[in-house]
Amino acid sequence: MKIELFTPLSIHEIGKRKNQEDALWPEEAIADSRLFILCDGMGGYEHGETASQTVCLTIPHVLRRSMSLESDCLSDEDLLSCLERAYQELDRMAGESTQKMGTTIALLYFGRKGAIAMHMGDSRIYHIRPNVGILYQSRDHSLATELFQAGEITYEEMLNYPKKNIVTRAMMPGEENRMHPDIIHITDIQPNDYFYICSDGMLEQMNNQQIMFVFSSKNTDEGKCRQLVNETKDNQDNHSAWIVHINNVIMEDDEKLLPNEELTAKCNMAISLPKMVYEENDDVQIVKYGKSSVYKIIKNIFLK
Repeated sequence: MKIELFTPLSIHEIGKRKNQEDALWPEEAIADSRLFILCDGMGGYEHGETASQTVCLTIPHVLRRSMSLESDCLSDEDLLSCLERAYQELDRMAGESTQKMGTTIALLYFGRKGAIAMHMGDSRIYHIRPNVGILYQSRDHSLATELFQAGEITYEEMLNYPKKNIVTRAMMPGEENRMHPDIIHITDIQPNDYFYICSDGMLEQMNNQQIMFVFSSKNTDEGKCRQLVNETKDNQDNHSAWIVHINNVIMEDDEKLLPNEELTAKCNMAISLPKMVYEENDDVQIVKYGKSSVYKIIKNIFLK
């Protein structure tokens, strides 16, 4: 499988915070980029940004030294080995400090066997097929999500849970037992699909319906990026994202693909959410999200 991308776009906004604790890699993506990383630091001034930048830079550095990013054959073991090296670097950076630091991680890699998505925390990875739906949404490692999946709260209560920012899994130094990421393999990839990687700050005022409207619009990728920036301009938290648009997928007979895990993986939150049903006429696109209210948006606002 040869996956060709349009030039990926990024968002990196400080919001109403005094410092930027989100980190992105690469600094500037090109159509040949294969690895995308987003980290959201925790721990207050300097500490959060140190953790996120350390992890975000260590993983590609280790990959460059030990193997080629262009080899198109990275394995789960390769990524987990890099993650352990990032943990070790976090240990070194933390030193004797008594102040806790940590970071989420959302990583996406495109190779000859498909895509590997790896995450820890509440930074998300989406696989979106415009006008069809969200095929994959990484499951937040958060208290609210765990309560929802345990049946303790409803979907609507999860969205408005007062402590929804409490994460239950993150990369932190000095831990005797390292937290482990969720990993999923995605091989059902088609031209015009989008992969959207975002920190939780992007989701302060945007839900899945609004995300789907943006990515299903006829706007250009740059227009979609501007729309996302505009919709999140008043957010309090740092907010960052990668927008990765699939240009073409060429199947090669001699390559054995990994199984597509989107339909069954426990870390695919899209399986657990109410389904979005689309209806449309000439002027209005309507979405009903499960049994919730019907949402309407005039299509033309996304064409500006």
